[in-house]
Amino acid sequence: MSRRGKVLFVWGALIVIVTGLLALQRGWIHPVNPSRFLKADAGSYRIVQFLDGDTIIVDMNGTSETVRFIGIDTPETHKPNTPVQCYGPAAAAYTKQRIGGSRVRLVADTLTTNRDRYERLLRYVYLSDGTLLNQELVAKGYAFAYAFPFARSQEFARSMEQAQGSHVGLWGNCAPTQDPLTGQWHSPDEVSVTDQ
Repeated sequence: MSRRGKVLFVWGALIVIVTGLLALQRGWIHPVNPSRFLKADAGSYRIVQFLDGDTIIVDMNGTSETVRFIGIDTPETHKPNTPVQCYGPAAAAYTKQRIGGSRVRLVADTLTTNRDRYERLLRYVYLSDGTLLNQELVAKGYAFAYAFPFARSQEFARSMEQAQGSHVGLWGNCAPTQDPLTGQWHSPDEVSVTDQ
């Protein structure tokens, strides 16, 4: 850059700064409100609908996107041709209560696909306080950790073992069974549990 170019650059920068300060002083522009700015943070989304304990719909820049929580499976409440499963309503209610009216931050996993076979986004769901909701659901006995590999599979498996050992949530209220072929755990139908 020539000397003349540098001088013009400095004068231009000074004019922009002085104009900005003058506009701020006269009330033409306002400083950024940190609380409002954080609510619109990139990567955080407003909930449109709660589908069940491990699936939500978010508003992603004007488009409704169904999001399936990575690495976990809560008992079913709305799956077609599947009865409501033991602890499914409790898991759905817990997810709704934990998120409430807050926004969530969604994070992808490098070991999984972006979408599942139903075209739902696969994401870790973080609450505004930094809690990883996927793992919390497993730790509190509202969900099973998946048996297939994902980046946090070992952490989730440990959380599930602790919940199972402590008989919390579905581990103390249902009689989960494990598929011998896949290793995946399943909750029984609510009817079969209440009939016992």
